[in-house]
Amino acid sequence: MAFNEYSSFDGLALGRMVREGQVTPAELMDSAIARAEKHNAKLNAIVFKDYDRARATALAHKAGAAAFAGVPLLLKDIMGDCAGMPTRSACAFVPATPMPADSELVARYKRAGFIPFAKTNAPELGIPPVTESRLYGAAHNPWNLERTPGGSSGGSAAAVAAGIVPVAHGNDGGGSIRIPAACCGLVGLKPTRGRNSLAPNLGDVLGGFIVEHVLSRTVRDSAAALDATAGPMLGDPYFPTPPARPYLQEASMPPKRLRIAFSTTNPLGGAIHPDCIEATQRAAKLCSERGHEVEEATPQLNYQMLAQLFETVYSAGVALSIEATRMLTGAEPTPEKFQTFTWNMYERGRNVSASQYLIAQALLQQASRQFAAFFESHDLFLTPTLGQPPLRIGAIDFMSAATTLLDETMTNFAVACPVYNITGQPAISLPLHWNRGGLPIGVMFGARYGDEATLIQLAGQLEQAQPWIDRKPPVWD
Repeated sequence: MAFNEYSSFDGLALGRMVREGQVTPAELMDSAIARAEKHNAKLNAIVFKDYDRARATALAHKAGAAAFAGVPLLLKDIMGDCAGMPTRSACAFVPATPMPADSELVARYKRAGFIPFAKTNAPELGIPPVTESRLYGAAHNPWNLERTPGGSSGGSAAAVAAGIVPVAHGNDGGGSIRIPAACCGLVGLKPTRGRNSLAPNLGDVLGGFIVEHVLSRTVRDSAAALDATAGPMLGDPYFPTPPARPYLQEASMPPKRLRIAFSTTNPLGGAIHPDCIEATQRAAKLCSERGHEVEEATPQLNYQMLAQLFETVYSAGVALSIEATRMLTGAEPTPEKFQTFTWNMYERGRNVSASQYLIAQALLQQASRQFAAFFESHDLFLTPTLGQPPLRIGAIDFMSAATTLLDETMTNFAVACPVYNITGQPAISLPLHWNRGGLPIGVMFGARYGDEATLIQLAGQLEQAQPWIDRKPPVWD
C-alpha cells in the first residue's frame, strides 16, 4: 500500500514517522516505486531497477534509531556500488555485472536506515556537465523536459526534484553534485576532500578531485546524510579535521556574522547569463539583510591555465577507467563502443605522460594554496553555480570529433565549479532563485577546507529566510 503524502516530507521526517510507527518502510518503498514508474518514462532518471529485493528488505526492516529508517534511496550509476546491482558508469563498454559487495559509503547509507532500490542515469563515465549518455539516453529536467537536469548526477537530481525520493546519491569531480542541484532546484553540497571515504576499492580518484555525497530538497537532509557517512577508513589518503558537532545541529544554528565575498564574473572570460547574475546579486543582498558583511571580490588565479591542467588530469582519468575495464574484462576498447567525445578524451589521456600528469598536479596544488589564501580574509565566496540556466538537451554534440572538455558551451556552463574539486574545499549550491521561465537558478557558496559547518549554518539560515520547499516542478509526485 502506498503512502499518499510521501512526497510532502523530507527524508528525516519520513524516518521519524517510521520510528514512531506512523508508516512502514514497505509503504514508503511502494510510494517511491509508484512515483518512479509514473515519472520515469518522461524523466529517464532511473536506469536499473532492483524493486523486488528492495521490497523484501523494506518488509524485513527493523526501524531502530536510524535517522533515515526505511527511507528509499537511489544510487548513482557511478561509484554507487551496491551488492547485487551493476555499476556501469553509463558506459556500454562496462559490463552489467552485479557488484559483489557494497562500497563503504553504501554500507553507511544502509546503517543509517536507507534502502537502495534503483540506479540513476549519468553521462558516459561521468565526464560532462549534462546527462546524455549513448547507453542510457538523455535524462530530462522535471522543471522543463526539454532541458538537462545537469550532470553528472543528473538522474539523481531529476528523481529528487520530481518527488520520487527525498535524497539520492551523487558524486562530484567538477561540479557533478552542484550542477544538477542548480538545474533542478535542490541542495547540493560538495564535501571536503576525504570527508567521505572511497573505501574499500579506492583511496582517491584523480588526485582527490572526486567526492561523494547526496542531493536533497532540504538542508537538514544533506547535513544528516553527511553525519551518517562522514569519517575516514584505515588507509585513506586524506583525513579532514573531524567536525566539532553533528552537521545536523549546524543546520539549525545561526552563523556568526560572516565575511562573504561575491563575484558575478566568469573567471574564464565568457559571459554570465543575466538570470545567473541576478540570482547571485539577490543572494548577496539576502546575506547582507541577515547581517553578514558582503563585498564584491574575487581570487586572482590563472583560470585559463587551471582549465588546461584540469583537462589533462581528467583525460588521464578517462584512460584509467577504460584501461581498468580492459584489464578486468579482457574486452578491447574500440571507438564504436563510446561517444566520440569520450573516445577522444581516452586517446588524449593515453598520451599524457607520467611527468606531464605530475606536473599538472603540482601546478594545481600551487593554485590551491593561492585560492585557500583568499579565505584568510573571507569566510565564504559566493558566485553563480552555473553561467547559464539549464541547457537544452542536445546543446552539446558528443558524437562530434571537435567536442572537447574545454568547449565554451561546457566551460561557460560549469564556470567556477571545478576550482573546489582542484582545491578540495567544500562548496554548496542552493536554490534561491527561479527565472521568469520557471527554471531554477542556483547560487554557490564555497568555504575553507574542512568547514562544511559554516556552509550548512548559512544554508539553514537562508532556507528559513527564503524557503524553497514548496516550489514544485510540473513533473511532481
